Amino acid sequence: MIGAARSLPCTAMSGTVSPVRRREILDALRRGTVPQRGLDLLAVGLDRFAPTFDAELAAVAEGAAGFKAIRGEYGSGKTFAVRWLAERARSKGFVTTEVQISEGETPLHHLETVYRRLVESLTTADVAGGALRAVVDAWFFALEEEALAAGDLDDAALLAATDRLAERRLADISRRAPAFTAVLRAYRRAVADGDRASAEGLLAWLGGQPHVAASVKRAAGIKGDLDHDGALGFLAGLLVVLRDAGHPGLLLVLDEVETLQRVRSDARDRALNALRQLLDEIDGGRFPGLYLVLTGTPAFFDGPQGVSRLPPLAQRLATDFGTDARFDNPRAAQIRLRGFDLDALRDVGARVRDLYAAGGDAPERVRARCDDAYLALLAGRVTGDLGGKAGIAPRLFLKKLVGDVLDRVDQFADFDPRRDYRLTVQAGELTAIEREAHAAVRPATSFDDIVLDLDD
Repeated sequence: MIGAARSLPCTAMSGTVSPVRRREILDALRRGTVPQRGLDLLAVGLDRFAPTFDAELAAVAEGAAGFKAIRGEYGSGKTFAVRWLAERARSKGFVTTEVQISEGETPLHHLETVYRRLVESLTTADVAGGALRAVVDAWFFALEEEALAAGDLDDAALLAATDRLAERRLADISRRAPAFTAVLRAYRRAVADGDRASAEGLLAWLGGQPHVAASVKRAAGIKGDLDHDGALGFLAGLLVVLRDAGHPGLLLVLDEVETLQRVRSDARDRALNALRQLLDEIDGGRFPGLYLVLTGTPAFFDGPQGVSRLPPLAQRLATDFGTDARFDNPRAAQIRLRGFDLDALRDVGARVRDLYAAGGDAPERVRARCDDAYLALLAGRVTGDLGGKAGIAPRLFLKKLVGDVLDRVDQFADFDPRRDYRLTVQAGELTAIEREAHAAVRPATSFDDIVLDLDD
C-alpha cells in the first residue's frame, strides 16, 4: 500500500495539514484503503523517484509524451505509488485518470472501453472524477476570451468566432477523428441554445458512452458509437482540449495490467498488441501531453504469459534489474518497488502517529504511549501474523494502528496498548494475498474461518 524506504519524521509537516485532509487520511486508513489526498505525507521510499518523475512531467508539459512501468509484487505498494504520482501531477496542473484493467469490465484490447473509463475518472485539482464537462467548458471559455480580445462581438458573432478557433485548434484531430470536432461544435451550440438534454448527450458521446439517443447524434451529424480505431483519435483530441484549457497534460494510469495473464490466450495477445500500439503512438509523437503509467507484477513483465509473448513489446519494456536495487535507474522504462521491511513499517507508522497527534484530543499521550519502540513492536506482530512478509503488511498495520490503537489511546486516558491491546486478525478483514499469508501461519480450524472469494 505504501512505497517503502527511509523517511524523515513528519511531526513538523503534520502540523501544516488541514483538519479536513487529516480526517480524510485517517478515515481511509481505518478502512484499510488508500487515501485519495495527502499521500505525500505517507510516501515512505518514493522520494528517490520524485526528481525523475518531476523532470519527465516537465518535458510532457512542454509538448513531449512519456511512459513508465511500475513493477512490484502484490501488496508492494503499486496502487499507492501511482496515486502518489497522480497527486504530484495534479499539483503541477495536470489532469489525471486511473483505469483498472480487467477482462470483464475494461479489457485492454477494447481501447474504446479504456477511453470511456479514463474519461469517467478524469480528475483535476478541483474536480475529483468526471471532470470532462469542467475541462470542455474551460476550453470554450478560453476560446471565447481569445475571440473577444480581437474586438467586441455580439453573441452570434462570438459563437461563430469561437467555432472558427476550435476548428483551427483541432485541425489535425479533425483529419484523424472528425467526429470529435463535430461533437464539440454541436455541444457548444446546444449550450448556447439552452438545450441541456442535447448538451448532456453530446458530452456523453464525446466521453465514449454508448446508448446515446439517435436524435442527439443526428444533430451533430454522427452515427453509431465510438469504436476501437476512433478511441486513439479521441484521446489525441482530448489532449488538445486539456492543453488549451490550461492543463499541461494528462497522466493516465493503467493499473493491474497483470490480470492479462489470466485471460484467454487470444484475448491476451490482442491486449498486448493494443499496449504495443499505444506505446508506438507515444513514440511516434502522436500524443503530446500524455504521460502513461502502467503497473504490473514481475511475472507479467518477465513471465511466459505476459509481455514476453509479444517480442516487440518486450523490447520496449526491457530493463536490467540484475544489479543491486540501490542502483536502479529511475529513468528506465521500468522501475521496481523494493517492498517494505520492519524499519519502513515503523517509519510510516511514526508519520501516521504524528499526523494523528497533531489533531488529536490527547496529543502528548498519543506520542508517549505509541512511541517508536511500540510502533516497532506492533509492526513485528502484524508481520508475524502474515508469515513474516513485511512487504504485504502496511495496509493491515496502519488499519490496526489507527482504528485499534491510536483511537483508543486518544479517547481513553487509562488505555495502554502494551498492556490492554492484543492483536487479533480475522480472515474476513484481509485481502486475498493477506489471507494466504495469514493462513500459512494460522490454518483454519473451522468452517467459519474459511473465506470464499466469489468474485471470480
